Amino acid sequence: MAGQKKRPSRKKVGEKIWSGEDWLVVSGRLIPGPGRPQKTSHLFRFVGEKLPYTCLKEVSDYVRGESNDIEGVYMAHDSMGVARYGGRGSIFNRLASHKRKYPKELLYFSFFIIKNKNHEREIETALLRAAGSQMVLNQRKVRTGLEVGSVGDYEPGTHFVERQGMRGRKKNRRRGPKKNPKSP
Repeated sequence: MAGQKKRPSRKKVGEKIWSGEDWLVVSGRLIPGPGRPQKTSHLFRFVGEKLPYTCLKEVSDYVRGESNDIEGVYMAHDSMGVARYGGRGSIFNRLASHKRKYPKELLYFSFFIIKNKNHEREIETALLRAAGSQMVLNQRKVRTGLEVGSVGDYEPGTHFVERQGMRGRKKNRRRGPKKNPKSP
């Protein structure tokens, strides 16, 4: 069995949710490929990536019809597809609010509804930190350069390895023997 390869999931496209001039937005489900266990749990309940903002209402209505849960992690993208804002909470209300605030900058959105809500905060933190300095509209959890983020942004009980600066007075690190100030 060690040589058996697992095939990737396949998409089963369902209904059309929205169509625009250049885009079509459909719903669907991922079906496990042969060799993949059928009863493995999955992390996400719903995923939508880089959808045009013009379909926000229709996608929101569809997700609300399929699930009572509309909270999760979201990202708003600019015209180049770069994430400029992200967070967690009531996905579609927050995305609509950001679009009203930045109507010209934000053209696409992504969202992730997490099955186990205990991991929502950690996923948000990881996404925001990965986007880094590109997140010009949200600076709360984003760090630029080599600054250390706060491990407090993750869930309690998480093990961590952290880089910290040295405390106390820096020692003078001269090379060579010390000179006696009293000797001539």
